[in-house]
Amino acid sequence: MHMNPSSASPQKQPVILTTERLLLRSFTMEDIPALLPLIGAREVAATTLRIPHPYTVDDAKQFLEYSDGVWAKGEGARFGIFLREGEKLCGGIGLQSHREHNQAEIGYWMGVPFWGSGYCTEAVRAVLAYGFGTLRLNRIHAGHFSGNPASGRILRKVGMSYEGRLRQHILKWGEYVDVELYGLLAHEYSINMDTAGR
Repeated sequence: MHMNPSSASPQKQPVILTTERLLLRSFTMEDIPALLPLIGAREVAATTLRIPHPYTVDDAKQFLEYSDGVWAKGEGARFGIFLREGEKLCGGIGLQSHREHNQAEIGYWMGVPFWGSGYCTEAVRAVLAYGFGTLRLNRIHAGHFSGNPASGRILRKVGMSYEGRLRQHILKWGEYVDVELYGLLAHEYSINMDTAGR
């Protein structure tokens, strides 16, 4: 499928996405008490580039301000991942778009108590549908630290292709870390959806 990049338009108002088990919506200040113990876990920070450890209330406020700005500037999307039942926070996910190239990077984290639940895969699928459907992106890509194979399994499960390794690409806590790269194109996503619907 060929798309004219000029036909894609950024979304400047936060949206809500729902899946079978999840609700994806913007974070609010009221979410900070639930956010801190989840995002503040060392195990979560260890697998991500931009989450500091320890994680403070000020970090959370800055993150919420940044997330609101991403929406307002049409630079992507930021969602909290909540269980539909009881609206319990379990993680976060977002798209950082590069409009001039009609592509975006997807990033996510999941609180340790919710690891292995399939929630992350479910959230990634919802955001891919939003990115390719609503935002009409041509490409969505992701990277994960080599020491986090669970993230690679999620990316393969949602149909992303492995594209290579950036060796010692990130300096994390005094150690150089390799980053594994994955990508998915709009026409590949459409083919995957057509196949899944048959």
